[in-house]
Amino acid sequence: MLDNFFARKRLNTLLYCSLLLALTVIAIVITSYDVIAGFTSIPKAAEWVFNNFYPNEKALERLPVIMSGLAETVLVSIAATTIAALFALMFAIAGSHSTGTGGVFSMLSRSIATIFRNIDVSAWSMILLISFGQHVLTGYFALFFGSFGFMTRAFIESIDEASSSSIEALRSTGASYFSIIFQSVIPSCMPQLLSWILFMVETNIRQATLIGILTGTGIGFLFSLYYKSLNFSTASLIVLVLVMTIFVIESISNYVRRVIL
Repeated sequence: MLDNFFARKRLNTLLYCSLLLALTVIAIVITSYDVIAGFTSIPKAAEWVFNNFYPNEKALERLPVIMSGLAETVLVSIAATTIAALFALMFAIAGSHSTGTGGVFSMLSRSIATIFRNIDVSAWSMILLISFGQHVLTGYFALFFGSFGFMTRAFIESIDEASSSSIEALRSTGASYFSIIFQSVIPSCMPQLLSWILFMVETNIRQATLIGILTGTGIGFLFSLYYKSLNFSTASLIVLVLVMTIFVIESISNYVRRVIL
């Protein structure tokens, strides 16, 4: 019996690997991708980067402009995340099995979160470009909608996992619905909720750079501008500044997580 089980698992693994290999071969054939040329071009690409893609004195003169674009990107990311977290918490409370009222409203809350979560932020940017054009609001709302969908789902799971026993205990004592929410649910889930918010801030700063290329705002726009004008030294400085910023944000986020968790 046990041998048959492991034999089936090995067979399933072999089938999945064969299917993945077949799909890879089909994709290579359809796109006419030259695998050998792709791998052999890596040394040439690395050589070009070392010879051209590094900051110089002229690039450092543009550092104030770069920092201004970086500040815009970071602030928009934080603003979109925090406001989205407030809406996500309300929808999560309504959609949770522990705190939700059930019925149509709970299902609607989960459905809205699923729709927003499954539309990528870049797709939101292209959709919103039609309404707002290349404006900072386009990037803001793209990050807001993507963050809202993701955090609503994450908050629902956090509420369901962390507060079910305390909710039942308070209900048995006759506590009101809002007393349960504000005295039990939110305090017990707050460390997990803050952890998700910090994670979303990190993610949005990365995504805001790519969105800036589409919306013409922030540090993403500056990178696109300098790269397309073949000013590779300034473009490389933007990349270095962005990488260091992400490391700093991640270090702060990890420190906060260690404190609250």
